[in-house]
Amino acid sequence: MSSDPWGRVDETGTVYVRTAEGEQVVGSWQAGSPEEALAYFERKYDGIVVEIGLLERRVKTTDLSAKDATTAIDHLRQQVDEHHAVGDLDALRKRLDALVATVEARREERKAQKAKQTDEAKQAKEALVAEAEELARSEQWRSAGERLRALVDTWKGLPRLDRKSDDELWHRFSHARSAFSKRRKAHFAALDAQREEARKAKEKLVTEAESLSGSTDWAGTAARYRDLMTEWKAAGRAQREAEDDLWNRFRGAQDVFFAARSEVFAERDAEQGENLKLKEELAAEAEKLVPVKDLKAARAAFRSINERWEAIGHVPRDARPKVEGRMQAVERALLESEESEWRRTNPEARARAAGLTGQLQAAVDKLRGQIDTARAQGNNARADKLAKELEGRQALLDQALKGLEEFGG
Repeated sequence: MSSDPWGRVDETGTVYVRTAEGEQVVGSWQAGSPEEALAYFERKYDGIVVEIGLLERRVKTTDLSAKDATTAIDHLRQQVDEHHAVGDLDALRKRLDALVATVEARREERKAQKAKQTDEAKQAKEALVAEAEELARSEQWRSAGERLRALVDTWKGLPRLDRKSDDELWHRFSHARSAFSKRRKAHFAALDAQREEARKAKEKLVTEAESLSGSTDWAGTAARYRDLMTEWKAAGRAQREAEDDLWNRFRGAQDVFFAARSEVFAERDAEQGENLKLKEELAAEAEKLVPVKDLKAARAAFRSINERWEAIGHVPRDARPKVEGRMQAVERALLESEESEWRRTNPEARARAAGLTGQLQAAVDKLRGQIDTARAQGNNARADKLAKELEGRQALLDQALKGLEEFGG
């Protein structure tokens, strides 16, 4: 009979293993010595140890599922329980029990992690739904549409929830996208209708613009083109291709008219430039009449200059005030000379001026006497008051004397 700390072989070749519950039969060995029998079953024990070690590492270092881990543990436990190996089977049971606890802990950990992931996924999907419902009311059609498409991609990347929750959230999400699509479709349909109306309106404007392009009513047609431009802007935009084509026709019609007008105006401006030179020469000739020495001759000369002036056509509008102002200044000088001559030769006016001068002189003399009397009486306040009145009368007298001098006396 042969034995070691964990097993023995009796004289019949039966192999036993020692356990906490007593010896258990491992098997029968008839092929060799008892030592070979123990060595064989000890190798089987070592094989189980290796398998348990591998399973422990897989549980700790890989994502082996709890189900597969449990199946592997049960398979190893069955080998231990069948006592087909010699060694510390109780130690192996304890390692398997510890492994069961580890697997269970990992199962709970994964369950909690999955619950957390599910909760996070639910919150993420609820946030996507809330944003989608907000976007459904947007009128930023391009950016909102792009964002909704991005939200769909984000949704697809999130884990599924329980069927009821996932379906409810997806229904809201899908409804928001549909509502936005419906509103966008309606918006662009209305926009297409508006653009069609704009196209029709602009077709009419183009037709009229083209009909006016050959007009020679420069002012009236230019004003009408301005009105047409105002109507064009108010009509809104047509479809892009139609808009570009209509605008090219509209602008082309205007260009034809305004090019013709510019050519005519250029010729007129050249003519008016020559007219301006002639009138400036006449204005310079008229200005030589001032100061007036011989009124009769000056009037005759100015009439001659004015007749030649009237025979000349228009001058440029911006130059007109200056050149006409020069002629008007000469005309005013002649009128002032005429008035001065009339006053000088008018006996009635001279007599009135002389009479007024005499009255003012008498009033001045009287005031001076009153001032002397007041001062002699010591009434300086009255004298000062009369002196102020005297200043005013003296000024009037000086003015009247100057006017009387104009009458030659």
